[in-house]
Amino acid sequence: MKIDTLLTGGTVITMDPDRRVIDNGAVAVADGKIVAVGPAAEMPADSAAEVVDCTGQAIIPGLVDVHAHAGHALVKSMGMHTGNRWEEICGEVYTQASPPAFWYAEARLAALERLRFGVTTGVSLLGGGDTIMRTDDPAHAAAHCDAVAEVGTRSVVAVGPTRAPHPLTYATWQDDTRAPYPVTFDQQLETCLAVADRWHDTHQGRIRIALLYPVLRDEHERDMAPRDYATACTQAQTVRRHARERGLVFTQDGHWRGSINRADKLGLLGPDTLLSHCIDLHPEEVETVARTDTRIAHNPSANASIMGRCPATEMIAKGACVALGSDATAPDRSSDMFRHMQQLMHYHRTHFRDASVMPIGKALAMCTIDGARALGMEDRIGSLETGKQADVVMVDLRRPHLYPPNMPVHRLVCFANGNDVASVMIGGEMVLRDFRATRVDEEAILDDAARQTDLMLDRIGARADLDLPPDFWGNEGKTA
Repeated sequence: MKIDTLLTGGTVITMDPDRRVIDNGAVAVADGKIVAVGPAAEMPADSAAEVVDCTGQAIIPGLVDVHAHAGHALVKSMGMHTGNRWEEICGEVYTQASPPAFWYAEARLAALERLRFGVTTGVSLLGGGDTIMRTDDPAHAAAHCDAVAEVGTRSVVAVGPTRAPHPLTYATWQDDTRAPYPVTFDQQLETCLAVADRWHDTHQGRIRIALLYPVLRDEHERDMAPRDYATACTQAQTVRRHARERGLVFTQDGHWRGSINRADKLGLLGPDTLLSHCIDLHPEEVETVARTDTRIAHNPSANASIMGRCPATEMIAKGACVALGSDATAPDRSSDMFRHMQQLMHYHRTHFRDASVMPIGKALAMCTIDGARALGMEDRIGSLETGKQADVVMVDLRRPHLYPPNMPVHRLVCFANGNDVASVMIGGEMVLRDFRATRVDEEAILDDAARQTDLMLDRIGARADLDLPPDFWGNEGKTA
């Protein structure tokens, strides 16, 4: 048997249908795919071109983050303490102050963060959600895709128009001069389809495209002019149809009580639909999710999960596919999926006042095989099985917070963090080795991110939003 790389000696947590955990196990890789998984003693190490000693490590499938936002990595926590200021900043930046160089720098930084945390596949909405998608010109998505491809991770880039009414004012920047212009729905849709036609399933399948239309909720029907609401409904159906015709995931960000009923009536649901947040659903909406086999991105660390509860456990009990998302990276969370697994368990156990709710293994499944299933990629990634892409993460268990050396799956999920990830293989390529990226200059990525952030701050005049707020220390101190 030809073997390009043999990962051997670690605890292999397969996430296969039998959920095998193999002590002193090995994973054999050839031509970018897994060709064998089993005990190390049964693997022909002498026939491998490279043998990687993983003693003291957990060998797991690449982690999958089913909901996050491009752009946020350069905005982070700005203005988060002042009402809706953080969202206002996102809206201004993503429409008025973010040329392609911004999206390129941000995407490289976010992809590097994911890589170092063992996230090999992640969804990235090209903007902050329903009113601030950067889809006025394909150049912004191209910059994002180019950047992610450089780092070597997999990205599902979600693009879509803003919610009606249109047009919306966007701006380009040339020689530090802002040039605003109106953008129609048709122009945004044309941009999205051009991005899909150019980028979907490129770079050895590492770049995929999803289509998005904003969620329609009770307040939109109440507050919009009837003609605008009707237009929005038609536009949502149009985007959904294009996604179905092209075999793309259709996604929506920000469902809560009643909005899934609306989506169902508009024909938006199905196994190729991914809905995020989904808080305070009606009981019949839980049934609708299961009946339509719609996929759910649960984000327990997000602000939405503070405002209401996602009934993830109830949907799982009905047989629905619920996967884990970070909603990263801002305003107060990273893309560290270990953190989100731990938050996931705490979130539902607190609600039910029952420490047995949300089993540890299920938390891991939600950001591996369930995440792959939510994206329609379970035949490619999500578990360590023969024939799948060799997306493999090695986690260093020889650390004080992960000792003693027993119960490795418990320790991995309950105690590990993203900084314990030692090496990452994607498609058979070692893109992180011994805690260092192999494809890119990490310092150059950091420097470029800082440079583009400075430019952005000057463009929107928001340096005051970096200051500590008066109540930062509570009642125990004063902010200088």
